[in-house]
Amino acid sequence: MQTIKAAVCRAFNEPLVIEEVRLAAPGTGEVEVTLDAVAICHSDISFADGAWGGFLPTVYGHEAAGVITAIGDAAGEFKVGDPVVVTLIRACGSCPSCAGGKPTICETPYDTIKGPLQTADGEPLQQAMACGAFAEKVVVSHRQIVKIPESLPKDLASLLSCGVITGVGAAVNAAGLRPGQDVVVIGAGGVGLNAIQGARIAGARRIVAVDMTENKLEIAKEFGATHGVLGSLKEPWKAAYKALGRRGADAVLITVGAIPAYEQAPRYLGPGGKAIMIGMPHSGDEARYEPVILAALGQGLVGSKMGDVVIQRDIPWMIDLYEQGRLKLDELISGRWSLDQINDAIKDTKSGSAKRNVIIFDRS
Repeated sequence: MQTIKAAVCRAFNEPLVIEEVRLAAPGTGEVEVTLDAVAICHSDISFADGAWGGFLPTVYGHEAAGVITAIGDAAGEFKVGDPVVVTLIRACGSCPSCAGGKPTICETPYDTIKGPLQTADGEPLQQAMACGAFAEKVVVSHRQIVKIPESLPKDLASLLSCGVITGVGAAVNAAGLRPGQDVVVIGAGGVGLNAIQGARIAGARRIVAVDMTENKLEIAKEFGATHGVLGSLKEPWKAAYKALGRRGADAVLITVGAIPAYEQAPRYLGPGGKAIMIGMPHSGDEARYEPVILAALGQGLVGSKMGDVVIQRDIPWMIDLYEQGRLKLDELISGRWSLDQINDAIKDTKSGSAKRNVIIFDRS
């Protein structure tokens, strides 16, 4: 085992602790990636706040990019020196879900507590979300990485590991948007802006962004929203209905984990529309619906994990879109921080003002 520096969560809702931890060498089918960048996702924050419970101590972080520095046996066609993005989608490739083209809901369990991480004292240390990327290096399955061009900056590439694929994928894959359809996106944060981009790329006619702040609505228009509605209005769905030409939306993309957003989402839908459930509420939270309305209007509720992506197919496609100027990545980064500043970066993310904060590793 080697020693690396990581940000460890030892108590929920407390600052992460920068400390030295142990990292095992890659085993069969695994690679070691030395990281250049890892973005901070709200899922990391929710986990660290104890929203979903779980084992402690643990290392969070799952939106990363770097360079392969060691390879185990049977690790595909990768080689040392390859630049890659690291995702949390550790898919076996052969279970019913993987075989059916749904690797994001792979059914083969992976024990994150018995993974490659240990504390400096040799005690169990969870590799959260099969990544543990708030650290200088990770050891992951070769199935959860994708090779990227040398020319793509790693801070931008890291965004493709979660926020971009989740938002764009939800619009293109989960919602299955077709040209000319109308869309409402609830939440104009990091994932929401990418859902807006995805709707634009899919050819949506009208894209209505709903958020609690005017500033975010203006930013949403830069990413492709045609209209903005303040979620603080008494009945924001009525303003969206007017913006949509007095017809409900074909799809509503819920990108925040707030229960009021989930309960209001069907009100934005038109006949035959569907609400795509992306944002993750806390465990135990419940939303109320009137099933009779959904049934009578042929509407649906659809869960979407990680944009229903196949990373080996969708990430190269999104890189092409970025290189063609059709997908925004540079504009998504609000700030760049060092690993030692991670608690400040998390605090800034919690404030709601950031699109994506990225931790940059100094490899000099």
